[in-house]
Amino acid sequence: MRQFFKNIKKRILRFFHQGLDAPLDQVISRRIIGFASLVTVFFLVIFLRLVYIQVFSNERYTQLTNDYTSVTQYISAPRGQIFDTNGNVLAKTTVSHNIVYTSPNNMTTDDYLLYANRIVSVFDVKADKFSSSDLKNAYIAYTSLLDTDDPHYGCRHLFSESEWNSIQNGSMTSSKRTQLLYERITDEDIDELSNKEKATYVIYSRMTTVNSSSLQNVILEDISDDDVAYLVEHKTEFPGFDVDFGGWKREYPYGETLSDVLGTVTTSTQGLPSENVDYYLQRGFQYNSPVGASGLELYYNDYLSGVSEESVVTYDSNGLAHKEVTRSAQKGFDLYLTIDIELQEKLDNTLKTVLQREGGTEGREEFNSLFTCMMDPTTGGVLAMSGYTMDLETKDMTYFASGNYVSLVNPGSCIKGATIYMGQSEGVVKPGEVINDEIMNIGGEEFGSYENHGPVNDIQALSVSSNVYMFNIAIRLGGATYEEGQPLVMEDVGQTLDKMRTYFSRFGLGNVTGVDAPGEVSGYMGFGNLPGMTLNYSIGQLDMYTPLQLLQYVSVIATSGSMYQIHMMDRVTESNSQNIVEEYPVKLKSTLSNTESLSRIQQGFRACVTDENCGTQINALSKDVAGKTGTAEVGDATTANFVGYAPYENPSVAFACSAPTSAENTQNLKSNICVYNVMPEVLQTYFELYPQDQ
Repeated sequence: MRQFFKNIKKRILRFFHQGLDAPLDQVISRRIIGFASLVTVFFLVIFLRLVYIQVFSNERYTQLTNDYTSVTQYISAPRGQIFDTNGNVLAKTTVSHNIVYTSPNNMTTDDYLLYANRIVSVFDVKADKFSSSDLKNAYIAYTSLLDTDDPHYGCRHLFSESEWNSIQNGSMTSSKRTQLLYERITDEDIDELSNKEKATYVIYSRMTTVNSSSLQNVILEDISDDDVAYLVEHKTEFPGFDVDFGGWKREYPYGETLSDVLGTVTTSTQGLPSENVDYYLQRGFQYNSPVGASGLELYYNDYLSGVSEESVVTYDSNGLAHKEVTRSAQKGFDLYLTIDIELQEKLDNTLKTVLQREGGTEGREEFNSLFTCMMDPTTGGVLAMSGYTMDLETKDMTYFASGNYVSLVNPGSCIKGATIYMGQSEGVVKPGEVINDEIMNIGGEEFGSYENHGPVNDIQALSVSSNVYMFNIAIRLGGATYEEGQPLVMEDVGQTLDKMRTYFSRFGLGNVTGVDAPGEVSGYMGFGNLPGMTLNYSIGQLDMYTPLQLLQYVSVIATSGSMYQIHMMDRVTESNSQNIVEEYPVKLKSTLSNTESLSRIQQGFRACVTDENCGTQINALSKDVAGKTGTAEVGDATTANFVGYAPYENPSVAFACSAPTSAENTQNLKSNICVYNVMPEVLQTYFELYPQDQ
């Protein structure tokens, strides 16, 4: 192109200088023609450039124009619902009328404060209706408007000098700054503002967040019909404000039932949880998106949240916004769980009643929590899980179903099935071998069962819960020999404990189950290198597990060695449809090979019930139950456990119940809460809901 213009230039110069000796009129004529040609070429170039822009680059320049004169706006889609296995709604999405705001052009700080104050006054907005994070946002907004030389400007007084410098030079991210402020702003700081100022700055912060992020934001949620009518009638007094008739809110029809497991959802005014901001932004969510904050709402947020509406907002000559929808919202998928809400409610009511009645009473002075979980051992699907804690002084109850996978209990003797399997698999005790259950004197210290049982085989040892039988397995496993009165000599206690833990882990004990819920913990490993630690371990008096791990353990026994992945999600469907998007597969995680030993353990668990060592009520149920009790000393108290499954011949339900510190260690030890007060009526309800002939 450059060469082209050089050639033209040469020809023009040649044209103007050619014939300088000719008559003057010819020279002038030639120069006028040359000048006219030059002008023609110039306009031709301009014309071609305009054609190129209009025809070939139209789309690009139109997009650039739109980028400079419009903003993209997002509105969250209605959230998918959560159902139990029978189609009962556990988490519901309902219509909510919200006041929303899109900032007009050229708004000043004074304008924002003027309309924020008008919203507060007209709609009688009270400061006590806002959350702690809302009020902290208000304080942040307030300090951002102070004079720059004010020591509180930008909350400077809450940062160290190095932190403030990091903020000023941009090395500290805005999310990190906000996180620090949320941790450091106190009630005393917030109370520097009057109640009306608090409300005004909350509204102001929501309005200005909109302006900085180009997002429509929700200013007030779930407003009354009267407020809707007022805003519609007086819309000219509130430029940029509107009523969103397509808003939604989350409701949980069953109240506290399964509440901490289901979790919570943030509102549009709350937006992304501060602890998960980066995670959600990377997944394409906007700052003001309502998202799952905890529980299953968080774990399955990608399915439930749907696709937000996308619009292009342009401004007219008056600076007012006009919106054009470019992508319609797509409602989130529905989530079906394996939970049976009818069984769940029965379990909740039973645990709450028992803990309220028995907690803190004579002989149960430290009894303040109770947990139970149930599942289908052949699929891993959770049927119900519940838990409560109680303040022993006020008797206030706190729902804590998630305690089944986020809290630990001492298992006691209920894990003796794993000890039998370990001993028989290692060949240190044979199936059916008889060992005399009597007091053992080890280095001058006595070890024994609750009472002497005399000669017992493996099945009987499980039925009567023989400690001595388990002690002998541990001693032999460690390569030691019992000699009355003599101390145990084990070559490597640590190696023996490692081997024991390896076997227990094959039943799921000490490992996270991988349940589809956030926050699951693994367990607690007791420590020490004395030979007696192996004895404690063999009877469940060393390590700690979650109730859900105990459920996994007994399910492996119920299925003759098959461990299935525990889960609560059954399937995901399209909204208001049975079209399946994804179905949770039955996952076989592992199997145990010593089927003969597992059969002996099953017989021992059944014998515990038929011999009524697991209580008379369990034996009297309409279906055959197999189970194992377990008590563990915790300080001056005893933790009671009960694990089992039913029906014995064809298991369809497994259960684990734990009552930490539910009895005092006295001569008059109170009965096992799980055996006598919880599981009989819960299991009977299950048998009524799931009769075997169906």
